[in-house]
Amino acid sequence: MITSLQNEQVKQLRKLHKRKEREKSKTFLVEGFHLVEEAHYSDWEILEVIIKENIELPKSCETYPVTRVGEKVFNHIAQTNTPQGIAAKLKMKKNVKPLNEKVLLVDAVQEPGNLGTIIRTADAAGFSSIILGDNTVDVFNDKTIRATQGSLFHVSIEHKNLNEIIPDLQKEDYFIWASALKNATIYNHINPSEKIALIVGNEGSGIQESLLNLADELVYIPIHGKAESLNVSVATGVLMYYINS
Repeated sequence: MITSLQNEQVKQLRKLHKRKEREKSKTFLVEGFHLVEEAHYSDWEILEVIIKENIELPKSCETYPVTRVGEKVFNHIAQTNTPQGIAAKLKMKKNVKPLNEKVLLVDAVQEPGNLGTIIRTADAAGFSSIILGDNTVDVFNDKTIRATQGSLFHVSIEHKNLNEIIPDLQKEDYFIWASALKNATIYNHINPSEKIALIVGNEGSGIQESLLNLADELVYIPIHGKAESLNVSVATGVLMYYINS
């Protein structure tokens, strides 16, 4: 039982709150019973399970190295307001698989919750290939991971320069859609082709101009009320479900 915040193991786990330390160690944390279970049933490597005193260890975690910690220590390691008392340290890996016929391209989405929700929705909508462009928030950010609700472990996610990958996709007969407000067609006035790559962009500035210029079709979702715009994760969900309907 670890009860001291000065314990070296605790210090190393706490460091994983920072992106620089995650990238340096190639490890990250997931927190809560659901995410730990999702990790267990995936092909990702669990290095260690951290569990709070008086919390029962799930049977699925009995084969992993287990670290028992006091409540104060667990709260120090945790990144949620009401920790469930279980977390796991995982090894990063490139979960890259052959491209699906429906590909999502994410250009500089900055809010962790938005990216996590986009990944979760892409998984549900059948977009199992996701490519994150430059300046997109870290997929291993704790808020991103929680928002994916485990979909992080089920879809193919890779990082690439979108300006370079789009011409390659077009050579493979992918039709490129980009979400835009100007010079765009209402999304459901177009019949989706069999192979599509959908670009969605930054919450404030949208998709960068160079990517819009590469797109085969600019599409938009009409606003019928007085809202100025849709949240990027909601808009992405609408478009993905239409494309794969």
